Amino acid sequence: MPAPRSTVRRSIAAVAALPLLAVAATACGYGSESTDDGAKKANVSSGGKKLSADTVKIGYFPNLTHATALVGIQEGTIQKELGGTKVESTTFNAGPSEIEALNAGSIDIGFIGPSPAINAYVKSQGKGLRIVAGSASGGVKLVVNPDKIKTLDDLKGKRIATPQIGNTQDVAFLNWISEKGWKVDPQSGKGDVSVIRSDNKVTPDAYKSGSLDGAWVPEPTASKLVSEGAKVLLDEKDLWPDKKFVITHIIVSQKFLDQHPDVVEAVIKGSVSTNKWINDNPEEAKASANKALEKLSGKPLPQDILDPAWESIEILNDPLATTLKTQSEFSVKAGLLKDPQLEGIYDLGPLNRILKAEGQPEVADAGLGVK
Repeated sequence: MPAPRSTVRRSIAAVAALPLLAVAATACGYGSESTDDGAKKANVSSGGKKLSADTVKIGYFPNLTHATALVGIQEGTIQKELGGTKVESTTFNAGPSEIEALNAGSIDIGFIGPSPAINAYVKSQGKGLRIVAGSASGGVKLVVNPDKIKTLDDLKGKRIATPQIGNTQDVAFLNWISEKGWKVDPQSGKGDVSVIRSDNKVTPDAYKSGSLDGAWVPEPTASKLVSEGAKVLLDEKDLWPDKKFVITHIIVSQKFLDQHPDVVEAVIKGSVSTNKWINDNPEEAKASANKALEKLSGKPLPQDILDPAWESIEILNDPLATTLKTQSEFSVKAGLLKDPQLEGIYDLGPLNRILKAEGQPEVADAGLGVK
């Protein structure tokens, strides 16, 4: 029984909300923390002309909502555009830890969700990063134990997992709860609903053991839970106009963008080429993404998990700036973020030049672009 649009839009809004705190120190999030041994992996250069940097360090999650990175690195599409400049890639558990790496210079460019990007931009007073392209929409679901929860109202008193305190899904769920008129302490997760911060790697086992009643999570975790008997109670894309909302976009360190604009533009061009290939060849792309996940985690996703998870994600170049702006505005009204100054968070000039050259429509920054 879906909630009214005015309510559900506010429920999404909290993604911009909680401060980073020491969140990155926890082990909860989308996938594994870096690769198994924490090592960085360098792609072999395509042998072309080297750009202004020897290497570009790219961060992303081992997650289907990061399919552009998974496929673009797996297939060498991004590396091709970089010529002799090598890609060095690292995977992360969740947004806050990736932001720490960006701030420390451990990565230059990252695929990430909206909440940590907004937080980092505000915290750096607009000096830390820019959003330079879109990557994905959708791929987030509320899945529950159908024996215990049959309607949204039944969530009261239940134990529902999110990936990490302060991550995009966690804050979205916290605000959704508040719009229902229920109370939950955002730090402890205790209240009318028990919000359990659980690493996506262990959430399916926790659900299977009965210690969780459901979860608000990205793919493929949602489909893994369904394979354990859970049911989809809510697909987050149904809460948004046009069924689109930013789940993954591309950020770049402002310092790296200033020093190596040619490298940034090449990565964006590689992502645009990757997105086109994914959308033109969905079955091959799905297999490629799964092969990349197998390399990162040691095993591929079973087909009954991969297929529904892949189907729920839309790969695109548009960063869906209006939805980011809406998230921020409603988080302010909810009292979770104080007067964020987001003007300048987008630098879509390089992306739009690439799109125009390829005969594709340009994308908008919702008034939040660099002047």
